[in-house]
Amino acid sequence: MRRQSLWRRLDAAARYAVPFGSIVAGLFLLGLNFGLPAQAQLRPVYAVACVFFWSLYRPSSLPAPVVMVSGLLLDLLGFSPLGMWALLLLLLHGGVLALRRQLAPQGFLFTWLVFSGFAAGLFVLAWGVESLLGLDVLPVRPVLTQSGFAVLLYPALAAFFIRAHRGAAAAELA
Repeated sequence: MRRQSLWRRLDAAARYAVPFGSIVAGLFLLGLNFGLPAQAQLRPVYAVACVFFWSLYRPSSLPAPVVMVSGLLLDLLGFSPLGMWALLLLLLHGGVLALRRQLAPQGFLFTWLVFSGFAAGLFVLAWGVESLLGLDVLPVRPVLTQSGFAVLLYPALAAFFIRAHRGAAAAELA
């Protein structure tokens, strides 16, 4: 068996890193001030969409430690309680992996519906944790806003991720 060249191994490693790279790049990009209303609420939406998509279609490139680091980064950038989004994204990752065999062959509309349920559940859990830690019931409007953003933005994000999955991240092309 012939040994792979250094460039082939670097290419394979870069393709393997696309899911994590897309999460990190998106979180930092959403941290820039574009003057969009509720821009800060888009970070968790983007992270949830990334973890859902890559856990479903490329789970080997998004292992649990990488999901945890992504959640910690989201916590640090979004000023959430440290570890909250790490735990929530790990729950999402585990849930998607558990349903992967049933979800992967389904059509986009069904997957979108399942994503919407997962996203709404995570945002409600995040609201509950923050309310509990603050010893006060926080307003529900941000949960509804984030859930709405997630449902509306997932098709566009999924289209972008699908292109990356079939192109730059395609491990079989390495």
